[in-house]
Amino acid sequence: MLRLRLLGSPTRQRQPGVFSTPRFCSRAGRTLHTHANTPHIHAETRSSSVEPSGPVRVRFAPSPTGMLHLGGLRTALFNYLLSKRYGGAFILRIEDTDQKRLVSGAVGNLVKTLEWAGLSFDEGPGKPGDAGPYFQSQRGDLYRKHAYQLLDKGAAYRCFCDSHRLETIRAEAIAQGRPPMYDRRCLHLSQRQIDEKLRVGEPHTIRFIAPSPADPASADAAQFFDIVHGRMRFRGPAGFDDAVLLKSDGLPTYHLANVVDDHYMRITHVLRGEEWLISTPKHRALFRAFGWEAPQYAHLPLLMNADGSKLSKRNRDGPIQGYIDSGYLPSALVNYAALLGWHPGAGDKELYSLEELEQAFSLEGLSRSKSVVSRDRLDWLNKQHLHKEINSESTSSQGHLSRAVLEIDQHISRFSERPDARDTALRALKMCSDRLTFTHDLFGTASYLFADPDLDSEEAKKTVAKVPQDTRLYLLQAAISQLKAYPDLDFSSKPWNGLAKEIALAASVSASNSSGSLAQVSVPKSHAMMMLRFALTGQSTGPKIPELLQFFSHAEILSRLERALAKVAVD
Repeated sequence: MLRLRLLGSPTRQRQPGVFSTPRFCSRAGRTLHTHANTPHIHAETRSSSVEPSGPVRVRFAPSPTGMLHLGGLRTALFNYLLSKRYGGAFILRIEDTDQKRLVSGAVGNLVKTLEWAGLSFDEGPGKPGDAGPYFQSQRGDLYRKHAYQLLDKGAAYRCFCDSHRLETIRAEAIAQGRPPMYDRRCLHLSQRQIDEKLRVGEPHTIRFIAPSPADPASADAAQFFDIVHGRMRFRGPAGFDDAVLLKSDGLPTYHLANVVDDHYMRITHVLRGEEWLISTPKHRALFRAFGWEAPQYAHLPLLMNADGSKLSKRNRDGPIQGYIDSGYLPSALVNYAALLGWHPGAGDKELYSLEELEQAFSLEGLSRSKSVVSRDRLDWLNKQHLHKEINSESTSSQGHLSRAVLEIDQHISRFSERPDARDTALRALKMCSDRLTFTHDLFGTASYLFADPDLDSEEAKKTVAKVPQDTRLYLLQAAISQLKAYPDLDFSSKPWNGLAKEIALAASVSASNSSGSLAQVSVPKSHAMMMLRFALTGQSTGPKIPELLQFFSHAEILSRLERALAKVAVD
């Protein structure tokens, strides 16, 4: 018997009278148990194609109880990609029935973040369609209508139990090792008792009558095909709880609103987090009670931290706004999110644009395995996308340029006011693009491109130490002499190789003449290159020397060489 720990509770807060059942993960071909009296799930391996045969209607349905997080972005992305791959509509639905937990500005952040990521929805807030409104708080009459329909047909009942009694039932069940389920006391009230309670205005909820394990409706609800996990069988000794449909304030619970909305919005596929897998039998039972066809389900595995804990909204790697503020590109974060639980199949391709993902995405590629969030992998992807965008002619390239100018302006007074500021920054970005993870790394990586290098730094000292002290002066003198002799030299690879050899040869002659012996001093070309790097950058690594010589003006090169010469002469 495989035992698993319970996962965290769903993001929606449990209302009084709404008992939440523990959730479990599943593995293909295995039954997962946590307690002899609690329900468990059996998953069988997928055996047939799960790809849609025609256009789809999918939805991303967040609760505005906080800012969008990485798991939410991944869910939105997979729904978006499915709609683009097979045609149809991607709907944004705001599930705001839990008014006590709403966060001001959360809806605006959701919409803005989706736009930032390039995930344009077809219907939703600000984009009306024939299935609106798209805020659940504006659909209350529809939910109440359908709750009373179930009440009238005997598929639901009024529950007058207060929160104290419900909590008592729950505590007793847990203490006795039983699943915390409502005892159906109010199901057995007579009509006279119900009428009297209604007459005096006693608060009540409306509960769904869950089918018993022996009822064929229960088997239908509890056995279903999940696109990710395969054929599912949900079993328990007492079936599942009588879910609350309408709370005492007249607002719907998640279960009722979810099912009603998915039906009226004509949702064909539900891609959502694995934490909702345990709720699917309830939803399927509700669909059956209404006489509606349920959509196909795909429950996405959890995102995990490196230590194996569940990634949460409050984790550093959770909120999307944190990624935006850190300088990650939309293209990189979308690429990264796509690879958290999806694989294209053959090949080892990792770099995808959003357009490429739209063409490559498939439901077959969804993985059952949990994905570990890794900043190292995201940083690598950001570096690749940044390099590509900087060297393109797209509008994103201009955006990087503007941000680079602003970044340099914080270090170099009034840099942005220079006539050549944007041209200088653009050439610097292109030259350093393969060494940048973020645009704002430019000045920290190559400050020497915009100001004189610090020749007294530890890095500069280590660089110049790679060249013997008795030849440093001659190398710089030879370099200055050569550059003065050829002021219009094109510093492409071939002329540069010749120039470096000339500098090394001239330094060899000078060193030999001053040695006081007949022995010839041979200075290697590599030393000439190192002294040029020292003079121009104060760094031991960086762009190629020909690129640096092409970046600076002739006058600037001579100025830096002479400054380095003065430094070496003193040392």
